[in-house]
Amino acid sequence: MAKTIFEIINQKQQAREPFTVATVVDTYGSVSAKTSSKAVIDEDGRIIAGWVGGGCAESTACEQAVQCMQDGKTAMLEIDLDDEMLGAGMPCGGGMRVYVEPVLPEPALWLMGHGRVAEALCIMADLMGLKVIVNDPGAEWEKFPNASQLITDDIDYSTLTPEKTDFVVIATQHKGDHESISQALKSDAEYIALIASRKRARLVLDYLVEQDFSEDDINRVKAPCGIDLGASTPEEIALCIISEITLLRRGGTGQRRHDMLKQEDAQMHEVLKEVRSA
Repeated sequence: MAKTIFEIINQKQQAREPFTVATVVDTYGSVSAKTSSKAVIDEDGRIIAGWVGGGCAESTACEQAVQCMQDGKTAMLEIDLDDEMLGAGMPCGGGMRVYVEPVLPEPALWLMGHGRVAEALCIMADLMGLKVIVNDPGAEWEKFPNASQLITDDIDYSTLTPEKTDFVVIATQHKGDHESISQALKSDAEYIALIASRKRARLVLDYLVEQDFSEDDINRVKAPCGIDLGASTPEEIALCIISEITLLRRGGTGQRRHDMLKQEDAQMHEVLKEVRSA
């Protein structure tokens, strides 16, 4: 039996694969697609389910879908099917509006450790919309109720397989930190954080050098990690790390917003001063 478009969407989400849903929201004149017609478009720009009209209307939607997945933004397409030169190149006396919405997999936080910092990180990461995967033999569901997955039998960390956009935090309190980081560095994950003392962090980094990891690989390890908030409690330490993750994920500056506003006001004041003196 053929799968429905919604089954395809669910399948893609479960596999953590990016895709786009294109929906016809309005039509006029003579067009083949109807309002609410939908198509699922994969990351290569191919329609894998559904339909939004044939010919150039379809290719236009697919081209926009790829762009939306790259930008992470939605788009509203105005497709003129009545203009052979300026429109979609298929004069049929009508047109349509197509809403293109990218569906990108939510990043995951791979959390090694089971102490209070790890528990606080799990809560905060879940609130930030991250899928939390806890990998530690001492982890219990009672301590990590917000986790999406709990792995307690991964002695060699072979299941530590983060994607490029995932985040990895090692909070094992020195137990297996060098081994788990070694495994994480075999992935494409760009953020690998180590919670440890300076002395321990140096020992781990030296170990990675001895294991012939490249300088670029070792530079992916954040040790020390987090943003300096003057933290002293486990919860505050977790907040520092989540703040750094949010900073990288959203492309922030790390500046205090009040200070940014003061800088903008000062710059505007200088511009007005120059205009008045011209």
